[in-house]
Amino acid sequence: MTSSTNFPTDIKSSALELIGNTPLVALDRLHPGPGRILAKCEFMNPGASIKCRSSLHMIQKARERGDLKPGDPVIEVTSGNQGCGLAVVCAVLGHPLTLTMSKGNSVQRAIHMEALGAKCIRYPQVEGTYGNITYADVSIPIEAAVTLAEETGAYFVQQLCNEDNSAAHYEATGPEIWRQTGHRVDGFVTAVGTSGTFSGVSKFLKEQNPEILCCVVEPAGSEPLKGCPIVKPKHLLQGSSYGIVPNLFKPEFMDESISVTDEETEHYKDLIGKKEGLYVGYTSGANVAAAVKLLKSGKLPKDAWVVTVLCDSGLKYTPVPESLIN
Repeated sequence: MTSSTNFPTDIKSSALELIGNTPLVALDRLHPGPGRILAKCEFMNPGASIKCRSSLHMIQKARERGDLKPGDPVIEVTSGNQGCGLAVVCAVLGHPLTLTMSKGNSVQRAIHMEALGAKCIRYPQVEGTYGNITYADVSIPIEAAVTLAEETGAYFVQQLCNEDNSAAHYEATGPEIWRQTGHRVDGFVTAVGTSGTFSGVSKFLKEQNPEILCCVVEPAGSEPLKGCPIVKPKHLLQGSSYGIVPNLFKPEFMDESISVTDEETEHYKDLIGKKEGLYVGYTSGANVAAAVKLLKSGKLPKDAWVVTVLCDSGLKYTPVPESLIN
C-alpha cells in the first residue's frame, strides 16, 4: 500500500540540475587574517569542476540556436575538466561525445570521461612531462579535434573561443557570488585557462561595483597576461596558463596579475586539505595562495573579503602507476 502525504518534495530531474549554486566557504582556519578568503566550492559540481557550468551553457545555447540537434555527436578538445563537464551534459541530453586530450593531463580525467560514456583520445606530449603541459602539447589535440569535426560533421564546442563559455559565469557564477556575500566583495582572484571564469565573473562584479579588485593568477615564469616573456612553460596548473593570451580574455577587467610558484601552489593545496578538510586540485592551491598575497599586500582594507575559486577535486590528480599514464 502506498501512503500519500502533503509534504513537499525536493527531487532533481537530472544531473543537470546539480550544476551551479555551489556553496561559498570561508577559509578562516587557513587564513585568520588580515581580511577573509571566501572560496566557491566548484568541485561540488557533478563533473567535479567549475567546467560543468560552461559545458551546460555552451551545449544549451547550441541547441537553442539549432547548431546542435537532438542526438547529434559532439567533439571537443580538453585538458580534462571541460571534458568531464561535457560528459555529464551529453550523457543526460543524449549526445555521443568524443574528446581529445594530451597524455600529459592526469589519466583520472580520461577515466572519468569514459565512465560517463564519452570517448577520450589521448595524444603523446611533444614538449612537457606528465602533469606539466605546454601549449605545444595542447596544440596536438586541438588540431586533432578540428580534423575530427571536419571529417565527421560533429558539433565542435570550441571552448577556447566560445563566448557562451564566459556568459555562463556572467549569468550565474558572478550573481551567485554577489548574492552569497550579501553584495560585499572587495577582491576576486582566479587562474586563467580559457578565461571564461575570470572574464564572466569579473564583468558582472565590476558592473555591481567598479572598485572591486579583479586579479588573474599566473604561474611564475608563465605570465603572458602580465606581459612577461615565457621562461617556465612547464608548471603544475593543468588546464591554465599555457603561455598565451586566451581569446576570451578581457584585459579591461584585469586590475592585476598575481604570480604563484609551484612550491606555493603545492603548499596551499595541502593547507586547504589539512586546515579546511577540502581535497582540491593544484589550481585551487594557486588561487588561495594568490588570495593570501592580495590580502597581505596592503592594497585592500584589513577587513576585506576576497573571493576565489576551488576549481576541481584533488581526486583528479592522485598519482597513478607509470603503466597507466601511457
